Amino acid sequence: MKKILLASAEAVPFAKTGGLADVVGTLPQAFDREEFDVRVIMPKYKAIDEKYKNKMEYIKHIYIDLGWRSKYCGVFKLEHEGCLFYFIDNEFYFGGDKLYSYIHEDIEKFAFFSKAVLSILPHIDFRPDILHLNDWHTGLVPVMLDAQFRDKPFYQGIKTIMTIHNLKFQGIWGLEETKDATGLDGHYFTADKLEYKGDANLLKGGLVYADHITTVSDTYAKEIQTPAYGEGLEGLLLARRDSLTGIVNGISYSDYNPANDDSIFAKYNRRDFPSRKRLNKTQLQGLLGLEKNPDTFLIGIVSRLTKQKGLDLIAFNMDRLLSQDVQLVVLGTGEPDFENMFRYYAGLYPKKVSANILFSNDLAHKIYAAADAYLMPSLFEPCGLSQLISMRYGTVPIVRETGGLVDTVIPYNKYTGQGTGFSFRNYNGDELWSAISYAMEIHQDRRVWNSIIRQGMAKDFSWQEAAKKYANLYSKLIV
Repeated sequence: MKKILLASAEAVPFAKTGGLADVVGTLPQAFDREEFDVRVIMPKYKAIDEKYKNKMEYIKHIYIDLGWRSKYCGVFKLEHEGCLFYFIDNEFYFGGDKLYSYIHEDIEKFAFFSKAVLSILPHIDFRPDILHLNDWHTGLVPVMLDAQFRDKPFYQGIKTIMTIHNLKFQGIWGLEETKDATGLDGHYFTADKLEYKGDANLLKGGLVYADHITTVSDTYAKEIQTPAYGEGLEGLLLARRDSLTGIVNGISYSDYNPANDDSIFAKYNRRDFPSRKRLNKTQLQGLLGLEKNPDTFLIGIVSRLTKQKGLDLIAFNMDRLLSQDVQLVVLGTGEPDFENMFRYYAGLYPKKVSANILFSNDLAHKIYAAADAYLMPSLFEPCGLSQLISMRYGTVPIVRETGGLVDTVIPYNKYTGQGTGFSFRNYNGDELWSAISYAMEIHQDRRVWNSIIRQGMAKDFSWQEAAKKYANLYSKLIV
């Protein structure tokens, strides 16, 4: 039995701010349980729902030295959907109302969490073959394993994998402050280790010391070895390219299934979607105060409203987009300029634009089910889950050719009839407009459009495919 421990700052259903939580919370269920024992460890946040906290079982507590500090570390466990989750308890670090706060607080918080992941292993009756670490919050685990645990027999032979979910977030803080918060020796803060432009970089430390590195799509794995996408770490990633693997994320096919989704107005499958999606569209139009017209080209956006998601390209095209027979439904929060831009157009065109500056899982499902097309013109996109969800619901993605969007969306080819969406290459507003215009033109021929939908709905983006690739990687690393 191969033993894997996934360490993460968040995981569904307990705590979530983004796609990281979806990955860590749902990937373990996809493994063959006769071959792999995959468990998860995360912080015991105050924000976790009481219904879960009440079911947690206390294991024990220890004290952890973190530099000059000695900190309480409680350990709890809970089985959820066949996966065992461990929770690290410390109210000083995890007692806030939000998962993340100021970066200087988070550096010490996740330095504590990283050391706790290693320190509690002898106390939980589970010695992992592999510690699978996720994003900068756990970047110190491989460093601390080397610095403070490697000479102890219990830890010898434990391998580490560092997964990059978004290279833009690296956990950067002052050198002296990080030395103080971690208790690591000074020689770990050199240019070939944690030091980065005069500061300390926690993700960089993980990338240097991990046995293997993964990221969440094949194309993103190649992109981050270049200056355009490498966020200053392209040299390190290029040097470690032989230990770098891209594995496309999946989605939960039980959480996202139009055939049994209670959030949508009319359930459907790959055979009966044409009339059912039209019903979902008119019902959503009525709910949001848009003009009820099943033939209007309805575009959905469910996203963080940030520049990374290509919102400036959308802003560039809003006036000419809304001069067409088009409706736009937006759901999400983010940068004030983009929030206000969508509010402005919703005020100007109340029958054509619905700006929902909030997050609602229920409304998100309704949008995926109702929209004709899903707009995702990202500046960069490590993997992206929204385009996978949209295809699952028969909503055709319009994407920029970057990262995981390239790896998952096949551009429609009018000569072969093959394709699952529409795409454009350069980060340019006119190219986006060409892709949208082409999609609107093809939408006029419902036979062709429905064929694109069927091809998208037939794709398998469940976690099973990703789990097979992780299983192969795990097996290669375990000697």
